[in-house]
Amino acid sequence: MFDIVIRNGNVLDGSGAEARRLDVGVRGRKIEALGDLSEAEAIEALDAGGKTVCPGFLDLHRHADAALFRPGYGDCDLFQGITTIGNGNCGLSLAPQAGPFREAIGGYLKPVTGDFTGIPVDTFGAYMSALKEQALPVNTLMLAGSGTIRASVAGFQKLRLADEDFAAIHQRLEQALADGAGGVSLGLGYAPECYYTRSELIRALRPIQNTDTVLSVHMREEAMKLLPSIDEMITVAKALHVPLQISHLKASGRENWGKLAPQALDRIARAREEGVDVACDVYAYTAGSTQLIHILPPEFLQGGPAVITERLRDSSARKRLLDRLEKGRDFDNYVYLVGWENIFISALKRPEDAVYVGKSIAEAAGDADPATFAMDLLMRNDCEVTMIDFITSEEDIGLILQSPFAYSISDATFPTGGKLHPRVYGAFSQVIETYVNRRHDLTLAQAVNRMTLRPADRYGLKNKGRITMGADADILVFDPKRVHVTATYDRPDQRAEGMDHVIVNGRIALREGKLTGVQAGNVLGGKK
Repeated sequence: MFDIVIRNGNVLDGSGAEARRLDVGVRGRKIEALGDLSEAEAIEALDAGGKTVCPGFLDLHRHADAALFRPGYGDCDLFQGITTIGNGNCGLSLAPQAGPFREAIGGYLKPVTGDFTGIPVDTFGAYMSALKEQALPVNTLMLAGSGTIRASVAGFQKLRLADEDFAAIHQRLEQALADGAGGVSLGLGYAPECYYTRSELIRALRPIQNTDTVLSVHMREEAMKLLPSIDEMITVAKALHVPLQISHLKASGRENWGKLAPQALDRIARAREEGVDVACDVYAYTAGSTQLIHILPPEFLQGGPAVITERLRDSSARKRLLDRLEKGRDFDNYVYLVGWENIFISALKRPEDAVYVGKSIAEAAGDADPATFAMDLLMRNDCEVTMIDFITSEEDIGLILQSPFAYSISDATFPTGGKLHPRVYGAFSQVIETYVNRRHDLTLAQAVNRMTLRPADRYGLKNKGRITMGADADILVFDPKRVHVTATYDRPDQRAEGMDHVIVNGRIALREGKLTGVQAGNVLGGKK
Protein backbone atom coordinates (compact mmCIF):
# COMPACT_ATOMS: atom_id res chain seq x y z
CA MET A 1 0.00 0.00 0.00
CA PHE A 2 1.19 3.49 -0.85
CA ASP A 3 0.94 6.41 1.51
CA ILE A 4 -0.06 8.70 -1.35
CA VAL A 5 -1.04 8.06 -4.94
CA ILE A 6 -1.37 10.98 -7.35
CA ARG A 7 -3.55 9.89 -10.26
CA ASN A 8 -4.27 11.18 -13.77
CA GLY A 9 -1.70 13.96 -13.75
CA ASN A 10 0.36 15.42 -16.57
CA VAL A 11 3.80 14.67 -15.18
CA LEU A 12 6.76 16.92 -15.91
CA ASP A 13 9.73 15.04 -14.55
CA GLY A 14 12.04 18.08 -14.33
CA SER A 15 14.25 17.16 -17.26
CA GLY A 16 12.62 19.60 -19.67
CA ALA A 17 10.82 16.79 -21.50
CA GLU A 18 7.15 17.33 -22.27
CA ALA A 19 4.48 16.00 -19.94
CA ARG A 20 3.40 12.36 -19.77
CA ARG A 21 0.17 11.01 -18.31
CA LEU A 22 1.35 9.03 -15.29
CA ASP A 23 0.31 8.13 -11.78
CA VAL A 24 2.84 8.68 -8.99
CA GLY A 25 3.05 6.43 -5.95
CA VAL A 26 4.68 7.64 -2.73
CA ARG A 27 5.73 5.46 0.17
CA GLY A 28 7.41 7.09 3.13
CA ARG A 29 9.70 9.85 1.89
CA LYS A 30 10.24 8.45 -1.61
CA ILE A 31 8.66 8.11 -5.01
CA GLU A 32 8.19 4.35 -5.30
CA ALA A 33 6.16 3.88 -8.46
CA LEU A 34 5.35 5.59 -11.76
CA GLY A 35 2.82 4.40 -14.32
CA ASP A 36 -0.73 3.08 -14.18
CA LEU A 37 -1.63 2.90 -10.50
CA SER A 38 -5.40 3.01 -10.97
CA GLU A 39 -5.82 -0.22 -9.00
CA ALA A 40 -3.21 0.51 -6.34
CA GLU A 41 -4.29 0.98 -2.74
CA ALA A 42 -3.25 4.11 -0.91
CA ILE A 43 -3.89 5.82 2.37
CA GLU A 44 -4.58 9.02 0.46
CA ALA A 45 -5.38 9.41 -3.23
CA LEU A 46 -5.08 12.76 -4.97
CA ASP A 47 -6.84 13.29 -8.28
CA ALA A 48 -4.64 15.42 -10.56
CA GLY A 49 -6.85 15.07 -13.62
CA GLY A 50 -5.98 17.77 -16.16
CA LYS A 51 -3.33 19.25 -13.88
CA THR A 52 0.45 19.38 -13.88
CA VAL A 53 2.45 17.17 -11.54
CA CYS A 54 6.11 18.10 -11.17
CA PRO A 55 8.97 18.15 -8.68
CA GLY A 56 8.90 20.74 -5.92
CA PHE A 57 10.71 23.94 -6.87
CA LEU A 58 14.19 24.71 -5.56
CA ASP A 59 15.07 28.29 -4.68
CA LEU A 60 18.76 28.02 -3.94
CA HIS A 61 19.34 31.74 -3.58
CA ARG A 62 17.39 33.03 -0.63
CA HIS A 63 18.41 35.03 2.47
CA ALA A 64 16.10 33.33 4.97
CA ASP A 65 18.93 32.44 7.39
CA ALA A 66 17.06 34.12 10.26
CA ALA A 67 13.52 34.05 8.85
CA LEU A 68 13.45 30.24 9.07
CA PHE A 69 13.42 30.56 12.85
CA ARG A 70 10.40 32.90 12.92
CA PRO A 71 6.90 31.60 13.67
CA GLY A 72 4.88 31.05 10.52
CA TYR A 73 7.76 30.84 8.09
CA GLY A 74 6.84 28.67 5.13
CA ASP A 75 3.76 30.35 3.69
CA CYS A 76 5.87 32.42 1.32
CA ASP A 77 7.57 29.27 0.01
CA LEU A 78 4.87 26.61 -0.10
CA PHE A 79 2.19 28.69 -1.81
CA GLN A 80 4.51 29.24 -4.79
CA GLY A 81 5.62 25.60 -4.84
CA ILE A 82 9.06 25.95 -3.24
CA THR A 83 10.04 22.83 -1.30
CA THR A 84 13.82 23.41 -1.04
CA ILE A 85 15.72 26.62 -0.36
CA GLY A 86 19.36 27.68 -0.14
CA ASN A 87 20.52 30.38 2.30
CA GLY A 88 23.81 32.11 3.15
CA ASN A 89 24.14 33.68 -0.28
CA CYS A 90 26.12 36.72 -1.51
CA GLY A 91 28.81 36.11 1.10
CA LEU A 92 26.27 37.04 3.80
CA SER A 93 25.68 33.93 5.91
CA LEU A 94 24.61 34.62 9.51
CA ALA A 95 27.57 32.68 10.87
CA PRO A 96 30.33 32.81 11.97
CA GLN A 97 30.19 36.07 13.94
CA ALA A 98 32.25 35.36 17.07
CA GLY A 99 34.92 37.88 17.96
CA PRO A 100 35.44 41.63 18.25
CA PHE A 101 33.64 42.41 14.96
CA ARG A 102 30.34 40.74 15.85
CA GLU A 103 28.40 43.98 16.35
CA ALA A 104 29.59 45.37 13.02
CA ILE A 105 28.72 42.13 11.22
CA GLY A 106 25.25 42.09 12.75
CA GLY A 107 24.57 45.66 11.71
CA TYR A 108 25.66 44.85 8.17
CA LEU A 109 23.49 41.73 7.89
CA LYS A 110 20.24 42.90 9.47
CA PRO A 111 18.92 44.87 6.47
CA VAL A 112 19.13 41.61 4.49
CA THR A 113 18.38 38.87 7.02
CA GLY A 114 16.38 40.82 9.57
CA ASP A 115 16.71 40.40 13.31
CA PHE A 116 18.45 37.21 14.45
CA THR A 117 18.22 37.60 18.24
CA GLY A 118 18.37 34.23 19.96
CA ILE A 119 19.87 32.35 17.01
CA PRO A 120 23.36 30.91 17.71
CA VAL A 121 25.71 32.58 15.24
CA ASP A 122 29.13 32.44 16.91
CA THR A 123 30.17 29.52 14.72
CA PHE A 124 28.79 27.93 11.58
CA GLY A 125 28.48 24.66 13.49
CA ALA A 126 26.39 26.24 16.23
CA TYR A 127 24.05 27.73 13.65
CA MET A 128 23.72 24.41 11.81
CA SER A 129 22.97 22.55 15.05
CA ALA A 130 20.18 25.00 15.86
CA LEU A 131 18.83 24.69 12.32
CA LYS A 132 18.69 20.91 12.59
CA GLU A 133 16.65 21.21 15.78
CA GLN A 134 14.20 23.61 14.12
CA ALA A 135 10.93 22.34 12.65
CA LEU A 136 11.36 23.20 8.98
CA PRO A 137 8.56 23.64 6.44
CA VAL A 138 11.00 23.16 3.52
CA ASN A 139 14.34 21.51 2.88
CA THR A 140 17.24 23.84 3.53
CA LEU A 141 20.78 24.05 2.11
CA MET A 142 23.22 26.43 3.81
CA LEU A 143 26.17 28.10 2.13
CA ALA A 144 29.18 29.46 3.97
CA GLY A 145 29.34 33.20 3.38
CA SER A 146 32.91 34.17 2.59
CA GLY A 147 32.17 37.81 3.43
CA THR A 148 30.99 36.96 6.93
CA ILE A 149 34.03 34.73 7.40
CA ARG A 150 36.43 37.47 6.36
CA ALA A 151 34.63 40.06 8.51
CA SER A 152 34.80 37.75 11.53
CA VAL A 153 38.58 37.58 11.08
CA ALA A 154 39.51 41.14 10.07
CA GLY A 155 36.38 43.29 10.30
CA PHE A 156 35.39 45.87 7.70
CA GLN A 157 38.27 48.30 8.09
CA LYS A 158 41.33 46.30 7.05
CA LEU A 159 42.00 46.44 3.31
CA ARG A 160 45.09 44.25 3.01
CA LEU A 161 45.24 41.02 4.97
CA ALA A 162 48.27 39.51 6.67
CA ASP A 163 49.37 35.88 6.49
CA GLU A 164 47.72 35.13 9.83
CA ASP A 165 44.44 36.58 8.54
CA PHE A 166 44.43 34.24 5.55
CA ALA A 167 45.26 31.33 7.86
CA ALA A 168 42.28 32.19 10.07
CA ILE A 169 39.99 32.57 7.05
CA HIS A 170 41.09 29.15 5.79
CA GLN A 171 40.44 27.57 9.18
CA ARG A 172 36.93 29.03 9.45
CA LEU A 173 36.06 28.14 5.88
CA GLU A 174 37.25 24.56 6.33
CA GLN A 175 35.29 24.30 9.57
CA ALA A 176 32.11 25.61 7.95
CA LEU A 177 32.39 22.99 5.22
CA ALA A 178 33.01 20.30 7.83
CA ASP A 179 29.95 21.54 9.73
CA GLY A 180 27.69 21.01 6.73
CA ALA A 181 27.94 23.98 4.39
CA GLY A 182 26.72 22.92 0.95
CA GLY A 183 28.85 25.46 -0.90
CA VAL A 184 30.62 28.80 -0.55
CA SER A 185 29.20 32.20 -1.47
CA LEU A 186 30.93 35.46 -2.32
CA GLY A 187 29.72 39.05 -2.20
CA LEU A 188 32.33 40.95 -4.19
CA GLY A 189 29.95 43.88 -4.55
CA TYR A 190 29.82 44.18 -0.76
CA ALA A 191 32.28 45.03 1.99
CA PRO A 192 34.61 43.57 3.04
CA GLU A 193 35.03 41.26 0.03
CA CYS A 194 35.10 44.17 -2.40
CA TYR A 195 38.59 44.87 -0.97
CA TYR A 196 40.01 41.60 -2.30
CA THR A 197 42.29 41.75 -5.29
CA ARG A 198 41.89 38.83 -7.65
CA SER A 199 45.01 37.09 -6.35
CA GLU A 200 43.93 37.66 -2.73
CA LEU A 201 40.52 36.19 -3.50
CA ILE A 202 42.09 33.07 -4.97
CA ARG A 203 44.33 32.79 -1.92
CA ALA A 204 41.38 33.17 0.49
CA LEU A 205 39.53 30.34 -1.28
CA ARG A 206 42.41 27.85 -1.37
CA PRO A 207 40.58 25.36 0.92
CA ILE A 208 38.09 24.56 -1.87
CA GLN A 209 40.64 24.26 -4.67
CA ASN A 210 40.23 21.12 -6.82
CA THR A 211 36.95 20.15 -5.13
CA ASP A 212 33.32 19.96 -6.24
CA THR A 213 32.37 22.76 -3.84
CA VAL A 214 30.15 25.21 -5.71
CA LEU A 215 31.39 28.80 -5.54
CA SER A 216 28.46 31.19 -6.02
CA VAL A 217 29.25 34.84 -6.53
CA HIS A 218 27.54 38.19 -6.36
CA MET A 219 30.02 39.74 -8.75
CA ARG A 220 32.01 42.91 -8.29
CA GLU A 221 29.96 44.84 -10.86
CA GLU A 222 26.63 44.18 -12.60
CA ALA A 223 26.35 47.21 -14.89
CA MET A 224 28.96 48.83 -17.17
CA LYS A 225 31.69 46.52 -15.87
CA LEU A 226 29.58 43.37 -16.06
CA LEU A 227 31.76 41.69 -18.69
CA PRO A 228 35.10 42.30 -16.91
CA SER A 229 33.47 41.02 -13.72
CA ILE A 230 32.48 37.79 -15.46
CA ASP A 231 35.99 37.46 -16.85
CA GLU A 232 37.44 37.94 -13.38
CA MET A 233 35.35 35.15 -11.90
CA ILE A 234 36.06 32.78 -14.78
CA THR A 235 39.77 33.37 -14.12
CA VAL A 236 39.22 32.62 -10.43
CA ALA A 237 37.27 29.44 -11.24
CA LYS A 238 40.04 28.29 -13.58
CA ALA A 239 42.71 28.91 -10.94
CA LEU A 240 40.76 27.06 -8.25
CA HIS A 241 39.26 24.43 -10.55
CA VAL A 242 35.84 24.63 -8.89
CA PRO A 243 32.26 24.94 -10.19
CA LEU A 244 31.29 28.61 -10.52
CA GLN A 245 27.74 29.89 -10.12
CA ILE A 246 27.16 33.51 -11.17
CA SER A 247 24.39 34.82 -8.93
CA HIS A 248 21.43 36.87 -10.21
CA LEU A 249 22.92 37.65 -13.62
CA LYS A 250 21.67 41.00 -14.89
CA ALA A 251 22.68 44.08 -16.86
CA SER A 252 21.73 46.95 -14.58
CA GLY A 253 20.74 50.32 -15.98
CA ARG A 254 18.51 51.18 -18.92
CA GLU A 255 21.45 52.01 -21.20
CA ASN A 256 22.71 48.43 -20.78
CA TRP A 257 19.44 46.62 -21.43
CA GLY A 258 19.45 44.40 -24.49
CA LYS A 259 23.19 44.91 -24.93
CA LEU A 260 25.24 43.41 -22.12
CA ALA A 261 23.11 40.36 -21.25
CA PRO A 262 23.64 38.66 -24.65
CA GLN A 263 27.37 39.35 -24.40
CA ALA A 264 27.46 38.03 -20.84
CA LEU A 265 25.75 34.80 -21.86
CA ASP A 266 28.21 34.46 -24.75
CA ARG A 267 31.15 34.89 -22.34
CA ILE A 268 29.77 32.12 -20.14
CA ALA A 269 29.07 29.83 -23.10
CA ARG A 270 32.63 30.24 -24.42
CA ALA A 271 34.09 29.49 -20.99
CA ARG A 272 31.99 26.33 -20.79
CA GLU A 273 33.29 25.27 -24.21
CA GLU A 274 36.80 25.70 -22.80
CA GLY A 275 35.98 23.33 -19.94
CA VAL A 276 35.11 25.79 -17.17
CA ASP A 277 32.17 24.59 -15.09
CA VAL A 278 30.28 27.87 -14.96
CA ALA A 279 26.54 28.57 -14.87
CA CYS A 280 24.24 31.38 -13.78
CA ASP A 281 20.88 32.14 -12.24
CA VAL A 282 18.34 34.96 -12.50
CA TYR A 283 15.33 36.28 -10.63
CA ALA A 284 12.10 37.04 -12.46
CA TYR A 285 11.60 40.64 -11.31
CA THR A 286 12.91 43.87 -12.79
CA ALA A 287 13.70 45.22 -9.30
CA GLY A 288 16.35 44.05 -6.87
CA SER A 289 16.61 44.58 -3.13
CA THR A 290 19.55 45.07 -0.79
CA GLN A 291 21.01 47.54 1.71
CA LEU A 292 20.73 51.20 0.75
CA ILE A 293 24.43 51.64 1.57
CA HIS A 294 25.18 49.87 -1.70
CA ILE A 295 24.44 53.04 -3.59
CA LEU A 296 27.79 54.17 -2.10
CA PRO A 297 31.11 53.72 -3.89
CA PRO A 298 33.31 50.92 -2.48
CA GLU A 299 35.73 53.23 -0.66
CA PHE A 300 32.85 54.60 1.44
CA LEU A 301 31.88 51.10 2.62
CA GLN A 302 35.13 50.63 4.50
CA GLY A 303 34.75 50.06 8.23
CA GLY A 304 31.22 48.68 8.48
CA PRO A 305 27.95 50.40 9.42
CA ALA A 306 29.16 52.28 12.51
CA VAL A 307 32.16 53.76 10.71
CA ILE A 308 30.09 54.59 7.62
CA THR A 309 27.58 56.38 9.84
CA GLU A 310 30.33 58.51 11.37
CA ARG A 311 31.76 59.19 7.93
CA LEU A 312 28.37 60.53 6.84
CA ARG A 313 28.51 63.03 9.71
CA ASP A 314 31.77 64.47 8.37
CA SER A 315 31.00 67.41 6.08
CA SER A 316 34.12 67.01 3.95
CA ALA A 317 33.55 63.27 3.47
CA ARG A 318 29.93 63.88 2.59
CA LYS A 319 30.91 66.51 0.03
CA ARG A 320 33.22 63.98 -1.65
CA LEU A 321 30.48 61.38 -1.56
CA LEU A 322 27.89 63.64 -3.16
CA ASP A 323 30.37 64.43 -5.91
CA ARG A 324 31.04 60.71 -6.46
CA LEU A 325 27.33 59.94 -6.69
CA GLU A 326 26.89 62.69 -9.25
CA LYS A 327 29.92 61.93 -11.43
CA GLY A 328 31.11 58.40 -10.59
CA ARG A 329 31.11 55.89 -13.43
CA ASP A 330 33.81 53.52 -12.08
CA PHE A 331 31.42 51.53 -9.87
CA ASP A 332 27.80 50.34 -10.00
CA ASN A 333 26.42 53.83 -9.42
CA TYR A 334 22.69 53.18 -9.17
CA VAL A 335 21.98 56.87 -8.79
CA TYR A 336 23.35 57.33 -12.30
CA LEU A 337 22.05 54.03 -13.66
CA VAL A 338 18.40 54.29 -12.62
CA GLY A 339 17.91 57.59 -10.77
CA TRP A 340 16.54 58.41 -7.32
CA GLU A 341 12.99 57.93 -8.62
CA ASN A 342 13.68 54.20 -9.07
CA ILE A 343 15.27 53.60 -5.66
CA PHE A 344 12.57 52.88 -3.04
CA ILE A 345 12.85 52.66 0.74
CA SER A 346 11.54 49.28 1.92
CA ALA A 347 12.67 48.93 5.55
CA LEU A 348 14.62 50.92 8.12
CA LYS A 349 15.58 50.96 11.77
CA ARG A 350 13.92 54.08 13.26
CA PRO A 351 10.12 53.94 13.70
CA GLU A 352 10.07 57.73 13.22
CA ASP A 353 11.18 57.25 9.62
CA ALA A 354 8.55 54.62 8.80
CA VAL A 355 6.56 57.26 6.89
CA TYR A 356 9.13 56.93 4.10
CA VAL A 357 8.66 53.18 3.60
CA GLY A 358 7.33 52.47 0.12
CA LYS A 359 8.42 55.83 -1.26
CA SER A 360 11.20 56.50 -3.72
CA ILE A 361 14.12 58.57 -2.50
CA ALA A 362 13.01 61.29 -4.91
CA GLU A 363 9.47 61.32 -3.50
CA ALA A 364 10.56 61.05 0.14
CA ALA A 365 13.02 63.91 -0.26
CA GLY A 366 10.32 66.27 -1.48
CA ASP A 367 11.88 69.63 -2.23
CA ALA A 368 15.19 68.63 -0.61
CA ASP A 369 18.20 67.29 -2.49
CA PRO A 370 17.64 63.50 -2.86
CA ALA A 371 21.31 62.64 -2.28
CA THR A 372 21.46 64.69 0.92
CA PHE A 373 18.18 63.15 2.08
CA ALA A 374 19.51 59.63 1.46
CA MET A 375 22.70 60.36 3.40
CA ASP A 376 20.70 61.78 6.32
CA LEU A 377 18.39 58.76 6.28
CA LEU A 378 21.34 56.35 6.40
CA MET A 379 22.97 58.35 9.18
CA ARG A 380 19.82 58.46 11.36
CA ASN A 381 19.25 54.71 10.94
CA ASP A 382 22.84 53.59 11.57
CA CYS A 383 22.89 52.45 7.92
CA GLU A 384 20.20 49.84 8.58
CA VAL A 385 18.05 50.75 5.58
CA THR A 386 16.84 48.41 2.84
CA MET A 387 16.00 49.48 -0.69
CA ILE A 388 14.11 48.12 -3.67
CA ASP A 389 15.70 49.33 -6.90
CA PHE A 390 14.31 48.94 -10.41
CA ILE A 391 17.36 48.03 -12.44
CA THR A 392 16.71 45.54 -15.25
CA SER A 393 14.23 44.56 -17.99
CA GLU A 394 11.85 41.69 -18.67
CA GLU A 395 13.49 41.14 -22.06
CA ASP A 396 16.89 40.50 -20.46
CA ILE A 397 15.33 38.23 -17.82
CA GLY A 398 13.56 36.20 -20.50
CA LEU A 399 16.76 35.88 -22.51
CA ILE A 400 18.72 34.63 -19.50
CA LEU A 401 15.98 32.16 -18.54
CA GLN A 402 16.19 30.69 -22.05
CA SER A 403 19.87 29.95 -21.63
CA PRO A 404 20.87 26.25 -21.42
CA PHE A 405 22.93 26.91 -18.28
CA ALA A 406 20.64 29.21 -16.25
CA TYR A 407 18.09 28.52 -13.55
CA SER A 408 15.59 30.52 -11.51
CA ILE A 409 16.05 32.03 -8.05
CA SER A 410 14.31 34.64 -5.90
CA ASP A 411 17.19 36.39 -4.07
CA ALA A 412 14.53 37.06 -1.41
CA THR A 413 15.64 39.18 1.54
CA PHE A 414 13.88 39.28 4.91
CA PRO A 415 14.35 42.60 6.73
CA THR A 416 12.40 42.85 9.96
CA GLY A 417 9.59 45.33 9.48
CA GLY A 418 8.94 47.60 6.53
CA LYS A 419 7.95 46.13 3.19
CA LEU A 420 9.36 42.97 1.70
CA HIS A 421 10.08 42.64 -1.99
CA PRO A 422 7.14 40.81 -3.67
CA ARG A 423 9.58 38.16 -4.90
CA VAL A 424 9.57 36.75 -1.35
CA TYR A 425 6.05 35.50 -2.00
CA GLY A 426 5.92 35.37 -5.78
CA ALA A 427 9.25 34.73 -7.54
CA PHE A 428 8.54 31.20 -8.79
CA SER A 429 4.90 31.81 -9.61
CA GLN A 430 6.14 34.87 -11.51
CA VAL A 431 8.20 32.64 -13.81
CA ILE A 432 5.08 30.71 -14.80
CA GLU A 433 2.63 33.61 -14.95
CA THR A 434 4.91 36.09 -16.72
CA TYR A 435 7.58 34.18 -18.62
CA VAL A 436 5.48 31.14 -19.60
CA ASN A 437 1.86 32.28 -19.76
CA ARG A 438 2.23 35.95 -20.78
CA ARG A 439 5.57 36.44 -22.55
CA HIS A 440 6.06 32.87 -23.81
CA ASP A 441 9.83 32.99 -23.30
CA LEU A 442 9.67 29.41 -22.00
CA THR A 443 7.40 26.42 -22.29
CA LEU A 444 6.07 25.10 -19.01
CA ALA A 445 8.38 22.08 -19.29
CA GLN A 446 11.38 24.37 -19.74
CA ALA A 447 10.35 26.57 -16.83
CA VAL A 448 9.92 23.57 -14.54
CA ASN A 449 13.38 22.35 -15.56
CA ARG A 450 14.89 25.70 -14.54
CA MET A 451 13.14 25.54 -11.17
CA THR A 452 13.84 21.88 -10.35
CA LEU A 453 16.45 19.64 -11.95
CA ARG A 454 18.95 22.32 -12.95
CA PRO A 455 19.42 23.83 -9.48
CA ALA A 456 19.28 20.41 -7.84
CA ASP A 457 22.02 19.02 -10.08
CA ARG A 458 24.12 22.15 -9.65
CA TYR A 459 24.46 21.50 -5.94
CA GLY A 460 24.60 17.71 -6.15
CA LEU A 461 21.12 17.19 -4.68
CA LYS A 462 20.63 13.89 -6.45
CA ASN A 463 17.26 13.08 -4.92
CA LYS A 464 15.71 16.50 -5.43
CA GLY A 465 14.24 18.25 -8.44
CA ARG A 466 13.05 15.16 -10.34
CA ILE A 467 10.13 12.77 -10.64
CA THR A 468 11.93 9.45 -10.89
CA MET A 469 11.89 6.18 -9.01
CA GLY A 470 13.66 6.55 -5.66
CA ALA A 471 13.71 10.35 -5.67
CA ASP A 472 12.52 12.28 -2.65
CA ALA A 473 8.79 12.86 -2.77
CA ASP A 474 8.82 16.64 -3.13
CA ILE A 475 5.89 17.03 -5.51
CA LEU A 476 3.54 19.75 -6.76
CA VAL A 477 0.05 19.47 -8.25
CA PHE A 478 -1.32 22.59 -9.95
CA ASP A 479 -3.08 24.08 -12.95
CA PRO A 480 -0.53 26.34 -14.66
CA LYS A 481 -3.29 28.58 -16.01
CA ARG A 482 -4.38 29.37 -12.46
CA VAL A 483 -0.93 30.30 -11.16
CA HIS A 484 -1.08 33.93 -10.11
CA VAL A 485 1.15 36.31 -8.17
CA THR A 486 -0.89 38.41 -5.76
CA ALA A 487 2.09 40.08 -4.05
CA THR A 488 2.71 43.63 -5.22
CA TYR A 489 5.26 46.28 -4.31
CA ASP A 490 2.58 48.04 -2.27
CA ARG A 491 1.26 44.84 -0.66
CA PRO A 492 4.09 42.30 -0.92
CA ASP A 493 3.16 39.85 1.84
CA GLN A 494 0.40 38.07 -0.07
CA ARG A 495 0.43 34.39 -0.90
CA ALA A 496 0.68 33.23 -4.48
CA GLU A 497 -2.29 31.36 -5.92
CA GLY A 498 -2.64 28.20 -7.98
CA MET A 499 -0.94 25.42 -6.02
CA ASP A 500 -3.44 22.65 -5.23
CA HIS A 501 -1.12 20.26 -3.40
CA VAL A 502 2.46 20.57 -2.20
CA ILE A 503 4.22 17.49 -0.85
CA VAL A 504 7.49 17.76 1.08
CA ASN A 505 9.42 14.54 1.70
CA GLY A 506 6.29 12.44 1.29
CA ARG A 507 4.04 14.53 3.53
CA ILE A 508 1.33 16.89 2.33
CA ALA A 509 2.18 20.43 3.41
CA LEU A 510 -0.45 22.13 1.24
CA ARG A 511 -3.70 20.28 0.56
CA GLU A 512 -6.33 21.76 -1.76
CA GLY A 513 -4.65 25.13 -1.43
CA LYS A 514 -4.61 25.11 2.37
CA LEU A 515 -1.70 24.68 4.76
CA THR A 516 -1.74 21.48 6.80
CA GLY A 517 0.84 22.55 9.37
CA VAL A 518 3.21 19.74 8.37
CA GLN A 519 6.89 20.57 8.95
CA ALA A 520 8.69 17.92 6.90
CA GLY A 521 11.78 19.76 5.68
CA ASN A 522 15.35 18.57 6.18
CA VAL A 523 18.74 20.21 6.40
CA LEU A 524 20.68 19.24 3.27
CA GLY A 525 24.30 19.00 2.27
CA GLY A 526 25.53 19.64 -1.27
CA LYS A 527 28.71 18.91 -3.20
CA LYS A 528 31.90 18.72 -1.21
